[in-house]
Formats: sequence, structure tokens, C-alpha cells
Amino acid sequence: MAEGKPKLRDQFLTVTRTAHYSRRTEKTYWHWIVRYIRFHGKTHPLEMNEKHVSEFLTWLACDRNVARATQDIALNALVFLYKKVLLCPLGDVQNVTRSRRPRKLPTVFTHEEAMRVISGLAPPYDLIASLMYGAGLRVTEAARLRIKDIDFANNLIVVRDGKGNKDRTTLLPDPIRSTLRERIVQRSRAMQALATHQRTPVILPYALERKYPQLSTSVSWQWLFPSSGVCLNDRGKTVQYHLHVTAVQKKVRAAVRSVGIDRIAGCHTFRHTFATELLKRGTDIRTVQELLGHSDIRTTQIYTHVLGERHAGTRSPLGDVQEKAAKYCAAA
Repeated sequence: MAEGKPKLRDQFLTVTRTAHYSRRTEKTYWHWIVRYIRFHGKTHPLEMNEKHVSEFLTWLACDRNVARATQDIALNALVFLYKKVLLCPLGDVQNVTRSRRPRKLPTVFTHEEAMRVISGLAPPYDLIASLMYGAGLRVTEAARLRIKDIDFANNLIVVRDGKGNKDRTTLLPDPIRSTLRERIVQRSRAMQALATHQRTPVILPYALERKYPQLSTSVSWQWLFPSSGVCLNDRGKTVQYHLHVTAVQKKVRAAVRSVGIDRIAGCHTFRHTFATELLKRGTDIRTVQELLGHSDIRTTQIYTHVLGERHAGTRSPLGDVQEKAAKYCAAA
């Protein structure tokens, strides 16, 4: 590396933040870039090529037994590294052993199980779980909701910068309207009781902090579920962050166990259940796709398999046998 040239990580961060990639994507891409470099003995990527990428991806499939989607994410990260950061695009990556780990149907709760898990959670985790189930939110989307994202007038929740940096709207569940309103009133009063200079600012997306610095301490931009402490941002400034998703995930997993559900389930199970319950109630699949924020309807169609839509109307022959037996016993 030439003297004075930025480190690879600094180059990477400059590109991702200039392009407004989400912090989650940034973290995921950097994870796979680091694993790629370590796999090849900490060799700098510029000293490697398509052959080395192929070897790494094949190792993931054959030795680490990762899912096809995980292998694809690793490839996307490396394509981004070479094309956008190093300005040396990869050619055709050949001879990659693709992962054959089959895609499994998602685990879902019954409605009764979902409500039992929610009832087993203490505030504010019960409200977050209600949003994941009632609005189909991902745990990250629920945790980073701001006060302004709750639209009571139109019965909508606005999801900002969801997966793929996309905005969307979804349902505002009627049973939790009053709870949400009460929480917003409490958060608003707590902020308004402080002078502006006493308020801890929140993180703002992209260039908003530079253009409109006053927004970071305004009531409407506050997190609906703030963390209990504060942290330092990239520039060393003290800011308020939202409740960390790992805290929510731990609480939900513990609640699942406590109510006696022995299947592997967690936060995302609520989102899966949201989709299957809507389809079960006759909601059009295109509507479900929009509410979930799926760019490809094939992703949404996995829930039709969970419901067994292909077998709708088909009865097991055992049911006919039992019915005839019951009629015979009644006649006797």
C-alpha cells in the first residue's frame, strides 16, 4: 500500500456512506470482506482476482455449509468491493460450487401462540412484538421507529429506509393505537420538559444533520423506543440511539420458551405469521407483498406453501373413513 493512501476500511466507508448504504448493509458487507481477506492469509484484495473469490465462495458452500442466500450475499459484498471501492471490477467468477442447502419453509406461530408470546413480554417489548406481528415489521424496523412515523390520521406506519433502503407504509394495528398514543405522549412530555440545549440529540439519516441540525432534538424525530443509555457517533458526539435489536431478540426468545413453544422461533416469526394470517384471511398476495416490502413476489409466495395452498380443497381419505364410521355408529 502506498504511503498516505487511505486504509481499505476507510475507503470502504467513504463509498458506502456517500452512496447512502444502510448501516446494516455496511456492516454485513464489511464482515464478508474481512472473512475473504482472512481466508486468503490477510492478502490485500488488489493482489487477488476472480480465482481467489471462487475459492472463497466454494469454501463457504463445501466447508461451512452456508445457505445459498448467504453465499450470494458474500458474492455481492466482494463484487461491491472490487467494483465500487477498488475500482477494479471482477470478471466472470467461474468454477464456484454453489450451495445446495435447501430452502426451508419459515416457522410460523398460530394466532393464539403469537398472542401468548406477546403477553409474556414486559413493556416496551410487548409493544414491539405487537408491531412485528400486527404490522409485519422486521425487528430492526420496529426498533428504529420514530414518533413521526406513526400516522394516526391515516391508520398507517411509515417504514423509513427498510431493507434495500426502501420506504413503505404498512398497517397501524387498531388494538395498539391507544398504547402507541400513550407512549408518544410520554416521550413528548419528557422531551418538552427539557430545554433544547439539554436534550440528547438522536442520529439523523444522511445529510439531514448538516442541513437541519435542529431536527436531532425535535420531538417528532425522537425514537419511539430509545436505548437506556447514550453513545458516541462516528464524530465522537454524544447521541441517543434506539433500543438495540439484540435486546429485543433475547427477550422474544425467552418469552417463546416461557410459554412452552418448543419450535425454534424468534422476532422474524412474527413477520412470517403476519403474512400467513393475512393470506389465510383472503388478502391479495400483491397487497401482502407491498406490506412486507418484498421487491419480488416470489419471496412472498413462500407463504402460500406454508398454508398448503396447492392442496386447498383436498381432503385426506382418512377423513371419509372416519365420517362413514360415525354415521354407521349413529344408525346402529
